[in-house]
Amino acid sequence: MRFARWTFGLAAIWGIIVVGPLYFLESQIAESAPPAITHPEYYYGFIGAVLAWQLVYALIATDPMRYRPIMLIGALGKVAFFAACMVLYLQGRAEAVLPLATAPDLLLAILFCVAWARLGAQSAD
Repeated sequence: MRFARWTFGLAAIWGIIVVGPLYFLESQIAESAPPAITHPEYYYGFIGAVLAWQLVYALIATDPMRYRPIMLIGALGKVAFFAACMVLYLQGRAEAVLPLATAPDLLLAILFCVAWARLGAQSAD
C-alpha cells in the first residue's frame, strides 16, 4: 500500500508542478515554438483536464485500495499521451525532444500498473 501511496502522491505533485505553469506560458510558447496557438480553448482545456487528473491521483494516494479500479484508467491516460506524442514524432510532425519529454508519463503508467498489481496481491492475502 505504501508503494501505491507514494507513486500516486508523487505523480500528483509532479503533474501540478509541470502542467500548472502552462496557464501562464501561452505567449512564450507561441513565440518559441511557432506558429501561435490558434485554438486557445484546446490549449487551456487540455491544461484544465490534466490538472483535474492530478487531483484524481492525489485522491487515489489517500486510499489506494478503495480507488484501485481507477488506477488502470490513470495508466491508460498516461500511455495515451505518450503514444500520441511518439506517433507525431514518427510522422515527422513533432521534434525529437517530445518523446523524451513525455517519457516520464510512460514511466508513471508502468508504476501505476505495478501499484495496481501489488494491491491486488495484497487483497488476495
